[in-house]
Amino acid sequence: MTEQRRVIARVLSESTDHPDVEQVHRRAIAIDPKISVATVYRTVRLFEAASILERHDFGDGRARYERAPDKHHDHLINVETGEVIEFQNQHIEELQRRVARELGYELVGHRLELLGVPARGSRKIRNQ
Repeated sequence: MTEQRRVIARVLSESTDHPDVEQVHRRAIAIDPKISVATVYRTVRLFEAASILERHDFGDGRARYERAPDKHHDHLINVETGEVIEFQNQHIEELQRRVARELGYELVGHRLELLGVPARGSRKIRNQ
């Protein structure tokens, strides 16, 4: 692995959000100004192909990335701010398995992305 790829890997591993390539590039050049955006694109594609990264399309027109998670989780996207909230909900997981069974399938994987705006007068509850 090249030193530039190590920097990009470090940037991604330290990310607590779901950055796009431009955000990864800005963070990487703060460490090594010689890293090109093309290098970031090639590296994230390589990491994605190796199942090190997961690529997401949260409906904002840009691919966003996160480390391949150890545990399954779903996403709630605030469409006003772009904030991505990771959550787990066993009721949703069971409902998806039940729907698959009722349709004659065994569920082998899924992705759930909820799009929303903050509800007026409600408090945020984060289940991370």
